[in-house]
Amino acid sequence: MELIDFILHIDKHLKEFIELYPTLVYGILFAIIFIETGLVVMPLLPGDSLLFAIGMFSAQGMLNLPFTIILLIIAAFTGDTVNYFIGKFFSSRILGWKLFGKTLVKQEHLDKTHAFYEKHGPKTIILARFVPIVRTFAPFVAGVGTMSYKTFLSYNIIGGIIWVVGVTLAGYFLGEIPWIKDNFEKVIFLIIGISVLPIIFGYLKGRKKG
Repeated sequence: MELIDFILHIDKHLKEFIELYPTLVYGILFAIIFIETGLVVMPLLPGDSLLFAIGMFSAQGMLNLPFTIILLIIAAFTGDTVNYFIGKFFSSRILGWKLFGKTLVKQEHLDKTHAFYEKHGPKTIILARFVPIVRTFAPFVAGVGTMSYKTFLSYNIIGGIIWVVGVTLAGYFLGEIPWIKDNFEKVIFLIIGISVLPIIFGYLKGRKKG
């Protein structure tokens, strides 16, 4: 429940972090983006909504926009890189890990990512940046599979830049619109809805073919 509250009210929580820890907040933001993209057991952190909120507060002068963007591009790049090598070297062991009797890495998430991967090929590393859950599992699956690190590296760099810059600037330019500022929870649902559209379309297309 606390995670859900954090995701739905990321604007309020981020504002509190900025006011309480004006310098440390940059490290917190780096850690959240790195963990979401780098640890396959943490696929539910608020990547898209967090970046949008960062852009919104940057427009208000509460965060340094250029510094934050560069910092989070590094976080996204290193996160995916770590995740790739986790998949490459430790996949068989991680798939068996459990916490309190629950499997940490769900097979259904891997299956969805595999399907996404088969449809889009290596560019999945870029497209997956904008799809929750798939974003976390795509580099892991790339490591488990046969994608060379050289190929992965180029898509990782491009995807990280497009994702961080694109979503953060969207928040920067749209976040000052009164309706968005007053209805940020609805904006979160809209962002999530847009993010999962590729999965929904892929599923419906697959059923139609079947």
